[in-house]
Amino acid sequence: MKYFYRSPFSRLLMADELHLVVVMVVMFVMMSGGECRRASLEPASFEYSAISCRAHSASILDFGGVGDGETLNTRAFQEAVHQLSRFASDGGAQLFVPAGKWLTGSFNLTSHFTLFLHKDALLLASQDIKSWGVIDPLPSYGHGRDAAGGRYISLIFGTNLTDVVITGENGTIDGQGGVWWQQFHKKKLKYTRPYLIEIMHSDNVQISNITLLNSPSWNIHPVYSSNVIIQGITILAPVTSPNTDGINPDSCTNTRIEDNYIVSGDDCIAVKSGWDEYGIKYGMATKHLIIRRLTCISPYSAAIALGSEMSGGIEDVRAQDITAIHTESAVRIKTAVGRGGYVKNIYVKGMNLHTMKWVFWITGNYGSHADNHYDPNALPVINGINYRDVVAENVSIAARLEGITGDPFTGICIANVTIGMAKKAKKYPWSCLEVEGVSSGVVPPPCGLLADQGEEKLGMCDFPTESLAVDGIQLQKCSYRMKYNV
Repeated sequence: MKYFYRSPFSRLLMADELHLVVVMVVMFVMMSGGECRRASLEPASFEYSAISCRAHSASILDFGGVGDGETLNTRAFQEAVHQLSRFASDGGAQLFVPAGKWLTGSFNLTSHFTLFLHKDALLLASQDIKSWGVIDPLPSYGHGRDAAGGRYISLIFGTNLTDVVITGENGTIDGQGGVWWQQFHKKKLKYTRPYLIEIMHSDNVQISNITLLNSPSWNIHPVYSSNVIIQGITILAPVTSPNTDGINPDSCTNTRIEDNYIVSGDDCIAVKSGWDEYGIKYGMATKHLIIRRLTCISPYSAAIALGSEMSGGIEDVRAQDITAIHTESAVRIKTAVGRGGYVKNIYVKGMNLHTMKWVFWITGNYGSHADNHYDPNALPVINGINYRDVVAENVSIAARLEGITGDPFTGICIANVTIGMAKKAKKYPWSCLEVEGVSSGVVPPPCGLLADQGEEKLGMCDFPTESLAVDGIQLQKCSYRMKYNV
């Protein structure tokens, strides 16, 4: 790899200098084959909505960035964030990534900061595994997911931040995960694969209007954080790619996930809160979560999964207007003996489903433990699970609901559900064991453990009437004009 690096922070632009005009930046970078590349014209202005607007703005070009797809820009991104961090107490700063192909390794974000991707900007994650740093396992997990040791740091990472935004005009971040998937399948990884975006121990986080491709593992992972908004995201990965979960809120409070389109090799959204004895000890639940207007394609996983790492607890999840196509299950709760924790007060309303194996799937025998030190007496509590207003077609099995012997899953409520079975559907559409609940207006009729309350109870299983605080977070309209000199 080669580095192209200029003096850092050569130009900083005040956001309110609206009199600035745009000029063309012409950069000729001599490549090994004698090719030259010409930089594109920067936009005269751009607007976006964010939790905070910034007083200062700069381009990755100001820090020596080269968008040719071959020059490694890790130092440029790291230096840009470092220099812009000085404005945290002076209105914050924005880093603009213009059109181009920007090869980079991992870099950390800072507080009161926005990373903005032009619509033709493509961030390419380095495929040199040896160049990726290694960080400690998450304390609520005990060790990595792919290996017992640490984990490779995420491509875009931040911890202990306040007011951080990753957004753009649907610019793209490509994790180039193929090399990682190969190493995973060959069991040659020493550490857990990196995620594309991970924000830890942070407050007031926005991730919006970007496209994510081919993540090595999970795509977006907010963890131990609060007041998180994730919206307008497109996530694409091969449906056979391993563990490419879309969005995984993990031990987070007040999170809003809306208007996202996800095609992945694992759960489109997986709600988590820690693994076995480590999650029980850490004790941080995911709660007050909104999921709305999700479109998911995942033939081997769920549109929305709760668990299996749920040992810190999951509660007050409200999912609405969900579309799933060629997806294994619509909503799946995954847990096991040894998990402890709880999943309670879950509300799902308004699902349109096409070609599914299961609509509802709750399993108490998921397994997959962090290690052999889990407590076999740590039984999960599953209670208050509500589904209503569901239409599905071409379904193989309506539901598979399996609690744990001596630890039944209770308070299951299903109302106003019509499931069209596939021509080659299973003979018995419902499978129920160690569960308790009620139903109303469900076709085909559910198992006897979900007692039919009659058509007059179609309105049951509804959302709570009070709104959540995260719904009150308003986005501002931010406008910028940029100037670059040759």
